[in-house]
Amino acid sequence: MDLSTTPERTLSKTAQELEEAGPAAHGDPMGTPSHEEKVLWKGRPDLPVFARTAFHTRTVGLYFAALVVISMALGNMGTAIVCAVLGVLAVAILYGLAWLSARTTLYILTDARLIMRIGMAIETRVNLPLRHVQSANLKARGESHGDIALMLGGERLLGYALLWPHARPWRYASPEPMLRAVPEAEKVARILAEACAKHVPVEQNLMQINEAQDGVADSVLTDAEMRGALT
Repeated sequence: MDLSTTPERTLSKTAQELEEAGPAAHGDPMGTPSHEEKVLWKGRPDLPVFARTAFHTRTVGLYFAALVVISMALGNMGTAIVCAVLGVLAVAILYGLAWLSARTTLYILTDARLIMRIGMAIETRVNLPLRHVQSANLKARGESHGDIALMLGGERLLGYALLWPHARPWRYASPEPMLRAVPEAEKVARILAEACAKHVPVEQNLMQINEAQDGVADSVLTDAEMRGALT
């Protein structure tokens, strides 16, 4: 993550539009593309998918629904009402957090780096040079949405708490930044792969797009398969 500051500079028209697109235009100026960079894609999480997958609103709702059914089956109507109220409140809070997080998130992919503008309370701009990306893992989230987790090479200063919820679950020792609930995820993954391939020789750093299909997550493409796909 690059937290250095640079002198004030003139922004291109595209950069100015991105600066106004949100989150708020303050913080690290390196979070805005320069004149020399070409913006390949920009987007933010899809709210319903984001709430379901990152904040687990469906899981929490089903849990409290099960408690209500069990309480009613046992004849404890008072307990069932309490569980129903708590369930609605819990899901509402989680969905509200998901809305706030999605609203304050903007992913920007350029031909040189991936910029993640994140942070519900304080905006943080995370810069990920494409030359440091070793692999990408695509996990489908419905018909066209998906999560794209990035494995980075070298020593990184990224912390899991800083990235959450834009981090791959359970990777605490070596946090992996993740584009959450991205619309047209396969298309975005291809754009990312093509951009990374221009920075690192294919034989040294193959871009792996691992699609989770039929309930099997993170299936890996071999080096030989990737070489065949790129020729």
